[in-house]
Amino acid sequence: MATTTSTPAAPGAIERLRPRSEGQWAVVFRRFRRHRLAMASLAILILIFTASILAPWIAPFPRDDIGLNRTRLPPMSADPATGQIHILGTDHLGRDFFTRVIYAARVSLMVAISVTTLVAIIGTTLGLLAGFFGGWVDNTISRVMEFVATIPDLPILLILSAIMIQNADLIVLPSWIIGPVAWIMAVPNREATQVALLILVLASLGWVGVARLMRGMVLQVREMQYIESARALGGSNAWILLKHVFPNAFPPLIVAFTLGLNGALVSEVAISFLGFGVQDPTPTWGNMMGFATSYMFNHPWMPLIPGLPIFLCSLAFNFIGDGLRDALDPRLKL
Repeated sequence: MATTTSTPAAPGAIERLRPRSEGQWAVVFRRFRRHRLAMASLAILILIFTASILAPWIAPFPRDDIGLNRTRLPPMSADPATGQIHILGTDHLGRDFFTRVIYAARVSLMVAISVTTLVAIIGTTLGLLAGFFGGWVDNTISRVMEFVATIPDLPILLILSAIMIQNADLIVLPSWIIGPVAWIMAVPNREATQVALLILVLASLGWVGVARLMRGMVLQVREMQYIESARALGGSNAWILLKHVFPNAFPPLIVAFTLGLNGALVSEVAISFLGFGVQDPTPTWGNMMGFATSYMFNHPWMPLIPGLPIFLCSLAFNFIGDGLRDALDPRLKL
């Protein structure tokens, strides 16, 4: 009777046959990659953001190059004096639209990112404290949130912007704030002061939603058994907050941050469009849209140049938020 002998498996072969468990963030990234609209939106945002960062090197003309002999040229027109091509035409002062729109992207996107970051920091901190400690801490923070929530956002933002930005020369901000803003946005210090004041104005009223979201998540997380176990083991409140509560309440904040970028961008555009935000010659998509609408009936292409990137970025932020929400939802199995 023949006997069969089995050869021993190669080292590591059994381990390769076993399914490897993915980490939490690897699963989130894999799910996010399957959201095609979110991935396309991310690519568009990276392209616009990269162009804005490289604006001093890729811009074909100086930012404030005024030419009264080439005012309101249509796209792909040549300069009458030099013959240089203006890809997107020129504005009412003869400044190159392509140059202005990529410089404006740097200002508008940086304002949106800065405002949303400040809102996330303030809202997360207050929401964590209110939800975790409860009692008089929760009551005090909740009353402040209710008061801020009752303030009509747009009128107050317009009033604050008109007072602060129109009197930017009278307001002295620390150099450690003005310096980075002027360097990142490639603007002089006086223009950087206007941008910094607009960021502070927008962030001062936008943190309530994040604080409420974080407070609600913390109220759920703090009742979990592992929080009681951490307390029983003698963990301090600060350690429990940073090690257990915040990481488990953090995922919804990512979605809120992404969607908050859209809100901050639209707010900046609206305030600058109405003439109460960052003023010319600093280009933003909002003030470019405001100037372009004055000539839209005779030159209908002018509002489309700043309007199209506003539309694309706003849509991209929403699609990325949808993709992150689906990827972070533990109830969704793809």
